[in-house]
Amino acid sequence: MHATTVAVDLAKSVFQIAVADDQWRIVETQRLTRTQFERWFANRSVSLVIMEACGSAHHWARWLNGLGISVRLLPAQYVRAYVRRNKTDATDAAALLEAARAADIRPVRVKSVEQQALQGLHRIRSLWMGTRTSRINALRGFCREFGITIPQGARTGVETIGRVLADPRSAVPDLIRHTASMLLEEIRLLEARIAQVERELASVARQSPACTLLLSVPGIGLLTATALVAATSGDVTHFQDARHFSSWFGLTPREYSSGSSRYLGRISKRRATATCACCSPTARAACCERPRWPKARAKRSAASAAGRWRCRAALTTTKPPVPWPTSSRASATPRCATTPRLTKQPG
Repeated sequence: MHATTVAVDLAKSVFQIAVADDQWRIVETQRLTRTQFERWFANRSVSLVIMEACGSAHHWARWLNGLGISVRLLPAQYVRAYVRRNKTDATDAAALLEAARAADIRPVRVKSVEQQALQGLHRIRSLWMGTRTSRINALRGFCREFGITIPQGARTGVETIGRVLADPRSAVPDLIRHTASMLLEEIRLLEARIAQVERELASVARQSPACTLLLSVPGIGLLTATALVAATSGDVTHFQDARHFSSWFGLTPREYSSGSSRYLGRISKRRATATCACCSPTARAACCERPRWPKARAKRSAASAAGRWRCRAALTTTKPPVPWPTSSRASATPRCATTPRLTKQPG
């Protein structure tokens, strides 16, 4: 046991700490401001600090590591089960100490500044993509109100809307034409910004050996490779095997078993949403790629017979384990698409 263990409930301006002895008994509690928090750790001898893996936890973990203090970040959803009675900052800190004693709760790895910056690029791109989609849909709705149908597809839709607004003989009233043109300019500005972010991601991928290896996996492109590197720093050796990596990824099916009965249901939503969002396009790209070998083509035909979406869902669940040997053994995967065996789900 550590001689001095401190649990910290983080917040923006107030920090609740609970100091435990070598028997994990709380001997001191304090509520500190940000300045007091920094001064307290600078003047105390602490062996281990336990925190929830929230937004600012990685920054404080790096800062405490710089002071020579070990840090353990615990998943917040698992700490919540140890909160007794009412939820307060003090009970949250006590729950952290209880959760730290559980051997089956695996800590979260501390992210580097580069990892968080790379994840920030992905979040900014997703934010701009959502804004762009909402603007395009708004212009589609305006045009539909005046009897103008816009074809599907973002690129085709923007081009058609531009031609409609530029044509003075179109059914769009002059009262809204100028304002709609400003909205169209905003869409094009967002597209330029999204392209700039993708160029920055491509620059990162060229300089990262881990991204280069991941890009050799069939169906994995720039966004998926950089998202995986941002989430794992390209090092997956702390996972025992590909199954553990897939479980961390969050694409394993929900299980309901008892005795000799075992039921595997749908994919649960207990996952890293931003990283998993890249898996569906990855599976779709792998489905579109023609396999090289006759046996693989036969499997693809059998999978397609089960349904297009079912085939993609099966590929989505089996794609995350593929990067594990690629990254852990630092060996490129041969570029040939594989299709998983589709089995009938119970019920």
